[in-house]
Amino acid sequence: MTTQIYVNLPVKNLDKSKSFFTALGYSFNPQFTNEQGACMVVSDTIYVMLLVESFFQTFTRKQIADANKITEAIVCLSVETRAKVDEMVAIAVASGGAAPRKPEDHGFMYQHGFEDPDGHIWELVHLVASDVPNA
Repeated sequence: MTTQIYVNLPVKNLDKSKSFFTALGYSFNPQFTNEQGACMVVSDTIYVMLLVESFFQTFTRKQIADANKITEAIVCLSVETRAKVDEMVAIAVASGGAAPRKPEDHGFMYQHGFEDPDGHIWELVHLVASDVPNA
């Protein structure tokens, strides 16, 4: 069996979050989507569970971090091209997100990122493995 990853993120407004990520080209699995959460499909092995804060809270005794003030994690996704990195950041900003940093070009890797409406940080990278310097 292939290992799958399910990243769980708290959101304040589920409909707003779904609209934001739909604009970025992601779809949602209706089998695991209801008024408490939505299963965003990133790939056939990567899923993001967008959970309304009150439901998310049932999975932890800890306080939920306000991602607009505190960085709790950075979700990093690879994309096919540099142009796709820039395109997705532009769509994210136009859809209510923010681009808190400028893109970085390391030669073998191009990266840029955005914050979603809840402040979660998403890093996008295009990596050319053949150009990675030897360690």
